[in-house]
Amino acid sequence: MAKNQSNFICQLCGAVSNKWSGKCDACGQWNCIVEEVVSITPKGLGAGKGRKIIFESLVGDSEQAPRIIVGIEEMDRMLGGGLVAGSAILIGGDPGIGKSTLLLQTVVKLARSGRKTLYISGEESVSQVRLRADRLGLAEAKVDLVSATNVRDIIASLDGNDAPEIVVIDSIQTMFLDNIESAPGTVTQVRAASLELIKLAKRRNLVLFLVGHVTKDGQIAGPRVLEHMVDTVLYFEGERGHQFRILRAVKNRFGGTDEIGVFAMTDKGLEEVSNPSALFLSQRQGQVSGAAVFAGMEGSRPLLVEIQALVSGSQTATPRRAVVGWDNARLAMILAVLETRCGVIMHDKEVYLNVAGGLKVNEPAADLAVAAALISSLTGIPAPEYSVFFGEIGLSGEIRQVGRSDARLKESEKLGFKTSVTPVLGKHKASIENSGLQHIQELLAYFRNV
Repeated sequence: MAKNQSNFICQLCGAVSNKWSGKCDACGQWNCIVEEVVSITPKGLGAGKGRKIIFESLVGDSEQAPRIIVGIEEMDRMLGGGLVAGSAILIGGDPGIGKSTLLLQTVVKLARSGRKTLYISGEESVSQVRLRADRLGLAEAKVDLVSATNVRDIIASLDGNDAPEIVVIDSIQTMFLDNIESAPGTVTQVRAASLELIKLAKRRNLVLFLVGHVTKDGQIAGPRVLEHMVDTVLYFEGERGHQFRILRAVKNRFGGTDEIGVFAMTDKGLEEVSNPSALFLSQRQGQVSGAAVFAGMEGSRPLLVEIQALVSGSQTATPRRAVVGWDNARLAMILAVLETRCGVIMHDKEVYLNVAGGLKVNEPAADLAVAAALISSLTGIPAPEYSVFFGEIGLSGEIRQVGRSDARLKESEKLGFKTSVTPVLGKHKASIENSGLQHIQELLAYFRNV
């Protein structure tokens, strides 16, 4: 006989405890523990026999997963060539960044190519979705709409011969199973509802999009296991004040990770950006101190962005360090290396660092561009107008090589850059002039000779 048991579950990390407390011991967050009632059915190993599992060899012939082309080039490239039937895709991002807009545009594109699509909204009514589609100029597409939150009803409606090929659930935090007493959005409901919907997608061979809310730290709300259950996890990045939106694949079972798609938010929705490097550098001012162009890699795509730095005197005992778009701890390391290995006084200066365009740079190859921007701001000497920088800086001041140097140089050359400042490279195919540095002290000498 089933019995109910109360568990206290953290809504941020999913940790379970047998009593309530104001602070979660697992993740250290406050006021995030909620009581949830779970129905437990006792069942031992002797209750029934399992069926025998057939083992197969690793060596064998397997069919290549067929791809469904969306028609949005940035999304198709980021997903590895299109959608895979039977896959589950989780997309997260800040409120208002464009998740619902992008998915509505996606199902409209697929519907216009003859695919049967369904948009299930748990947050908006059908009339509200229609108004948004009309505003974006998408109202004429043959997309089925429904406003529903009961997972049992959704599965019963989709588990038939006329099931759609693409289904969007907006959002998973609004879905609930009526046999679980927890409220929608709790860890138990999100985990159970996602599992049932993903099982349906695998069984019916349909593509399932799940929209996920994010916490204040930018992580998808709910249990972390949700990201393990799905095939692909996409994060929408970008600042509301910027028009650019970056859709990043942090997990993809059918393609490469850290691939990005670049979009621009307009009054007609999200428009794909085919040449993001040129767009990120379009408002560059030229000969201005405190700026350096970084040739980076996002997945398999080379991307050029401008890194801006401002170094100023401080009137306080603890000068401020403000960073937008880069790692704060890595900036502290670069400042320490400049001061210790090069004698550049930084401990009494306020430092502000910004990656222009709203992009978040994660790779250590940006170290040399950051150091160049800092030195340029401190000395007042602008970096050469048509120069790019990339390279990793070690704690002893050495400049280390980074991957995909050829791709970085080719992209720089394509955009009209004449020189590059990098670690010492071997043979490379690009014809751009290269200045190879071995130590950070050589970067100071480079600016003195500009």
